[in-house]
Amino acid sequence: MSKEKVLAVMKSAGKPLKAGEIAELAGLEKKEVDKAMKQLKDNGDIISPKVCFWQPK
Repeated sequence: MSKEKVLAVMKSAGKPLKAGEIAELAGLEKKEVDKAMKQLKDNGDIISPKVCFWQPK
């Protein structure tokens, strides 16, 4: 569930975000966001255009 929420927040932001920003916007704990982002990264759903910032692929 949090994986989909994290991806939705990233898409709606329209810009690369840090994990802390995603947690704040999604209303989730950063730990949950980090876990969801690892899964999204492993699946190739998100990319990092610059260090510590992530966006949907």
